[in-house]
Amino acid sequence: MTSPLDLPRAASRAAQRRLGLALRSKVAGDDAPERAQRIWGAEGERWFTAEDPVWRVNADASMFPGGIAALLLQSLHPLAMAGVAGHSGYKGDPWGRLQRTSHYLAVTTFGTVEDAEQSIAVVRSVHRRVRGEHEGVPYAADDPHLLRWVHVAEIWSFLQAFQRYSGSPLSDAEADLYVRQTNVAASRLGATDLPESVAELDEVLAAYRPELRVTPAAREATRFMLLNPPVPVVARPGYALIAAGGVALLPRWARRELTLPVFGPGVTVAAGAGALSTALVRWGMAGLADRRPGDGPIED
Repeated sequence: MTSPLDLPRAASRAAQRRLGLALRSKVAGDDAPERAQRIWGAEGERWFTAEDPVWRVNADASMFPGGIAALLLQSLHPLAMAGVAGHSGYKGDPWGRLQRTSHYLAVTTFGTVEDAEQSIAVVRSVHRRVRGEHEGVPYAADDPHLLRWVHVAEIWSFLQAFQRYSGSPLSDAEADLYVRQTNVAASRLGATDLPESVAELDEVLAAYRPELRVTPAAREATRFMLLNPPVPVVARPGYALIAAGGVALLPRWARRELTLPVFGPGVTVAAGAGALSTALVRWGMAGLADRRPGDGPIED
């Protein structure tokens, strides 16, 4: 006989699973379980294990606000942003682009070396076709200098998000190891002169400052991500929490460039939203029955 106390628990579990399925579908695609089986079921050598910092960071729910921060930060390089605006089709197929990115991160973090190198080769072939010009300056997606910028902006954001929102931050030594481990895929993708520690990561990020500025394309991308996101109305409050958490992670100078709250109560509230949204994402993903221990939001 069902106890009255079982009904709220059953409703809670159902809501948890609905949230987890919705998140997984958006971030990893409707075929996420099948793709994950190919990643996790393949036999062979892997670059990393569950004990490695890069595995822990990339498997955590903090990747959600971290991803928003990375995109906002990356948009401040005019040439990188020109490449995205001109070739990625992020407005026409934003979820498809996210799913391809999440799949790439999953394969290069959790997959076999063979599969990871194949995925990197596919991205390299795409990059070779991305060429253009911005304000008279030519750009190429496979330019090592631009690849380096995209990489450092990304891993800086992911690390900041994990340290602030995961509840189990890396030690200083682990954080340095995380930076080095992310270089494995980035160097094969074509980036050069990559940082080997958190201190070097901060130095490289600062060295790009003279090249960074907000452009009309960057403002348009910011509005798209923060004000007009491609999510149903019912999901917008949850997305707003994640996005606010991403904004809170940005350096003050980056928020100033993007005309976002620089300091004060607004940033404090945004950081709280980031912590709450990460906890909700983690709870939702934990409700999936087919989830493996150690899995995160990137693939399931």
